[in-house]
Amino acid sequence: MGKAKNSENDSTKVYANQAAMDIDVPDTAHQISSDSWFQVAFVLTTGVNSAYVLGYSGSIMVPLGWLGGVVGLLLATAISLYANGLIAKLHEHGGTRHIRYRDLAGYIYGKRAYSLTWAMQYVNLFMINTGYIILAGSALKAFYTLFRDDDQMKLPHFIAIAGVACGMFAICIPHLSALGIWLGVSTVFSTTYSVIAIVLSIKDGIRSPARDYSMPGDNDTNKVFSTIGSAASLVFAFNTGMVPEIQATIRKPVVKNMMLALYFQFTVGLVPFFAVVFVGYWAYGSSTGTYLFNNVTGPIWVKGLANISAFLQAVIALHIFASPMYEYLDTKFEIKGSSLKIKNLLFRIGVRGGYLAFNTFVAALLPFLGDFMSLTGAISTLPLTFILANHMYLVAMGDKLASSQKLWHWFNIVFFSIASLAATVAAIRLIVADSRTYHVFADI
Repeated sequence: MGKAKNSENDSTKVYANQAAMDIDVPDTAHQISSDSWFQVAFVLTTGVNSAYVLGYSGSIMVPLGWLGGVVGLLLATAISLYANGLIAKLHEHGGTRHIRYRDLAGYIYGKRAYSLTWAMQYVNLFMINTGYIILAGSALKAFYTLFRDDDQMKLPHFIAIAGVACGMFAICIPHLSALGIWLGVSTVFSTTYSVIAIVLSIKDGIRSPARDYSMPGDNDTNKVFSTIGSAASLVFAFNTGMVPEIQATIRKPVVKNMMLALYFQFTVGLVPFFAVVFVGYWAYGSSTGTYLFNNVTGPIWVKGLANISAFLQAVIALHIFASPMYEYLDTKFEIKGSSLKIKNLLFRIGVRGGYLAFNTFVAALLPFLGDFMSLTGAISTLPLTFILANHMYLVAMGDKLASSQKLWHWFNIVFFSIASLAATVAAIRLIVADSRTYHVFADI
């Protein structure tokens, strides 16, 4: 125990010494080192309390039930904070600021790991963005059907509208730090739909008869696969897969300030998250859908306000998860200077518009939101956030870690590797099953 404690103290001294030395900063076309830890905390909180939260009652709690859902979410909170903290502490490892996830992996492992990590992160962020567009389209459809339920407009139409809105926002906001006031606007929107969801769910729950909380599934095999898929959604709910990119925007000292932002995200920032998820499941039980406002009843204008708030918040939140791709493209093609320069503006219209157009096409083609959460968590969020984080920290710290600490990190690596493989199989099985039930460009 004494050796373990001393090694932890040694690692703390390493980070303190790195803060005091001159740190090399890689070239980027985007603004970095300008945001307070509080603004970065709001970026993280915007992600965790995004409109995705309206789907977790159905995609996590329904397959797992009360015991599995509550315990799973609490465990996922703790291990997500721990894993994100490992990545944050490596931000200045070796005297260089690693402002991109792939930069950190490349520095520790080499060029091949750089490319592999970038591929995994790209898939992760692309699928998250696809989910946001599905969410935004679902919110628009829910708003439309409050006033006209004539089947003239289908979900793919609303997804297309959502894609256009996301593209316009991406063109107007040049980089992550430029979100600024929009983070406050996003907070207003998320507070609006969260409060409405909680209040209307409580009202419905009090008035409705006893609910069925049994785990759905026509046989034990389906229940097992649904449970495994939902476990992947647990880690998807709390993790961005882009901690270094978000940390790049924070002021010095970057490690200390990022840890403050993470502590805020995983404490105060999760209060509305847990309230919506647990109250929604309590009110509707196993009949809870993957978009909570399809279950709630109440005044049309209130539900309309909630759905529009969810739509607009999804548009803002998507920009956070698309920013690593934007930064890569802007830096590669040297898009610098004023965001209003004709060259820069045309580049954003063409490149960001094209990227989001493809995102929108995939979203409309396969609009299975719950399945996207499970698959994203399985094939990218789990490896990036848990497997890679533990292994990179293990390699970076080397002999500074005690044997017990090394054993702990190896346990995490093996456990989450097995979990990732099992969750990937389960998620693909769910998508195949839904593809048989629904056709492409389905109106769900």
